[in-house]
Amino acid sequence: MNIIILGPAYPFRGGISDTNEALCRNLMNEGHKVSIWTFTLQYPSLLFPGKTQYSQSKEPEKLDIQRKINSLSAWNWIQVAKQINKIQPDLVLVRYWTPFLALTLGTIVGKLSKNIKKIAITDNIRPHENTIFQKQFTSYFCKQFDGFITLSKAVAEELSAFVQKPTLFLPHPINDLIPPPEDQLKAQQELALDPSKKYFLFFGLIRKYKGLDLLLKAFAHLHKKYSNTHLLVVGEHYESLQKYRDLATSLEIEASVTFENRYIPNHELSYWFSACDLVVQPYKTASQSGVTPLSIWFNKPTLVTKVGGLYESVIPDKTGWIVDPTVEGIEKGMENYLNLKNTESFAHNFELQQKKLSWSHFCKECIKFSKTLP
Repeated sequence: MNIIILGPAYPFRGGISDTNEALCRNLMNEGHKVSIWTFTLQYPSLLFPGKTQYSQSKEPEKLDIQRKINSLSAWNWIQVAKQINKIQPDLVLVRYWTPFLALTLGTIVGKLSKNIKKIAITDNIRPHENTIFQKQFTSYFCKQFDGFITLSKAVAEELSAFVQKPTLFLPHPINDLIPPPEDQLKAQQELALDPSKKYFLFFGLIRKYKGLDLLLKAFAHLHKKYSNTHLLVVGEHYESLQKYRDLATSLEIEASVTFENRYIPNHELSYWFSACDLVVQPYKTASQSGVTPLSIWFNKPTLVTKVGGLYESVIPDKTGWIVDPTVEGIEKGMENYLNLKNTESFAHNFELQQKKLSWSHFCKECIKFSKTLP
């Protein structure tokens, strides 16, 4: 098949760019001709909350990535659609995660020929943080497609409120270019961490809905009982980091919390995940998360809150714990881990999940699904 993927890719950074590139690589491995059409302009600088939208890594090899889409130019959207129609690919895959791009991507797809199959791969349908006209934009976007692939069951349910079209649930795969796990002691030495301590890891962009305030309060309670514990908060902030620093100070745990305020490139992932003992995702709301597949890849137990589809890839008491999104629930879950005498039995379960979350499986199911669409 001739396939075009619309969405972020190099030179843009981030989990969605990484996974679009993984999708492209693995579809090519299955024998398909694939290109990614990414943005010339994704977010205007004034609207981007982070330090930079651009990757500091090397350009991925052997991928056809073309910068085509200007998110603010309706004229550009029409021209991109004309270019796709001229090529007449068999399938267009569109990555969707924010209503900000609903008009851009929806308009391009809406102008495509009827004989081109169109599938949206949806990380989110409802945004984590409300925006103006989000329902109208999302509704417009959804109407343009023949089918949908959702990365969580929760998103599939949200989608049903906007459109009734064929939908396939496929869990978020594990990216294929992540380094292998490191020895824990070696990773701790690399990060200058004290190997006598137990480390909890909060990883990823810091945003309000991710519940870092809940985690800090839960950790403060726990730390009084288990003084050898330490919290690693690793990721770039998309809101004020100072309020979390101030909260840690007011809770008298500032010496036991490390804030690593930067975007972590792929080649460093192994150090942070291998060094920790438990990954904690204390989210207040969620669709799903790319952090969970990372935890599975690095064989790390994961504590998640029971919100959205966040917990769908966690097997209770076998690969992690599912708790209420409260200070008490998060504290209890972390304490359950500390009181667990042996996690060796988790290894077999991680191995099974790694096979289920392969990109090869995702791509085969995606193509199979596309062939069922009218």
